Order: sequence, then structure tokens, then C-alpha cells
Amino acid sequence: MAVDIEALKAAIFDLVRSTHGKKNLKPMDITKDMIARFGEDSCGKSEVKRALRELIDTGTLTYMYAGGSYITLPESRSGAAGPGSDRS
Repeated sequence: MAVDIEALKAAIFDLVRSTHGKKNLKPMDITKDMIARFGEDSCGKSEVKRALRELIDTGTLTYMYAGGSYITLPESRSGAAGPGSDRS
């Protein structure tokens, strides 16, 4: 059974938030972590890509370019509570 997209988005946000300022995560790093966390049967590259796209489209996460593409928190959300929160 596929992982719920909202649970996946929350897990991705928590991962990026926990490494913010410590480690730059590439999209593939996030994909590998989510597949390991939820299992190959429940979570694949396409699900992670969809969740990342939704998080980026809503401004919850953003791309950073520093010698490569990384996923990070936008400057204005560095302490945000996560996807679906009422905080701006």
C-alpha cells in the first residue's frame, strides 16, 4: 500500500528541518531516506518527487543552488511548524 502523501510531506519537512544549517540535502538524498523509512513497497521515487513538488510549489521548501541543487527551508520559514501549519 502506498504511503499517504501528507505523511510523506511531513516526513520530508521534518528531515529537511532537522538538517537545516548542518547538511545540504540533494533531492536524491531525500528520496533514499524516504524509501528507507517507508519501505520500497510503500514509497517510490515518483511519490517522493510528487511530495517534494507540492512542498516547493506551496513555498514550504525551496531549492538552493550552491555548486548543486539542494532542498532547504526558505529563509522566512526557518523555524516554521511544517506543512499545513497556520504559521507564516
